[in-house]
Amino acid sequence: MSKITEKPHISQHCFEYQMTSSKNLDYRILIATPTEEPPPNGYAVIYALDGDALFQTLAEAVKLQTRKPKGYDPILVVGIGYPSKEPFDMERRCRDFTMQVDRAALPERPGGRPWPPNGEADQFLDFLELELMPTIAKEWPIDPARQLIVGHSLGGLLTLHALFTRPHLFTHYASGSPSVWWGNNEVLKELERFKALWQGEEQRHFLLTIGAEELEDMLKGAEEVAQGLSPLVDKGLHLEWIKFTGEDHVSVLPAMLSRLPRFVWSNKGIT
Repeated sequence: MSKITEKPHISQHCFEYQMTSSKNLDYRILIATPTEEPPPNGYAVIYALDGDALFQTLAEAVKLQTRKPKGYDPILVVGIGYPSKEPFDMERRCRDFTMQVDRAALPERPGGRPWPPNGEADQFLDFLELELMPTIAKEWPIDPARQLIVGHSLGGLLTLHALFTRPHLFTHYASGSPSVWWGNNEVLKELERFKALWQGEEQRHFLLTIGAEELEDMLKGAEEVAQGLSPLVDKGLHLEWIKFTGEDHVSVLPAMLSRLPRFVWSNKGIT
């Protein structure tokens, strides 16, 4: 069973917990709670991977965009970070956000360094589905129709993997600058299997973003995902595909995160 320990408050309405998974892996769970009462159906929830990099910016965007009288309905923000508190903990994110592939399918790293342990994306999704999400649902009233996961780079790869292999897990998926290249584009094979099985019985919303100034292989990978999913747009998958002018792999983050409050409360994405 997972273990949860509450830490001192980060700030007003922002809390930190240490959560040890059933696999004995430690996570920093960062939570920004709404100041308003939940809507009749409960709070929308945004789960942010790489919480040490994304949480503060996302929580502030949600705070500003949910202010009444004109703001969106309240949103609970859950950041998933690591004990190192590094913005992008390469060791842990490589383990959690990547699928199992043949080692020969991975490119050489700078300086010939070996790749960290990797390929445990399914175990990480098990942690989300069976441990973290039920814990959140016990503490706050949540809207099961507005559950969003967002990730950037390798985290963006994980959100693609989640959509293609567990479309039941979230209603909204946001993939920022996804590392489609992992394992010789393994995720594109998953996309094809997803398309073959997709029946469109449940509505799913997908936001795909990238900076226009990113590397060519990153741009190509994102475009291949958008093109590959386009046949499903009229079959229950609502696609919003944005290329942010003038932004690179890091500068694109605030622009991408600022879209999420509207995205999670939209009934239909922009196609």
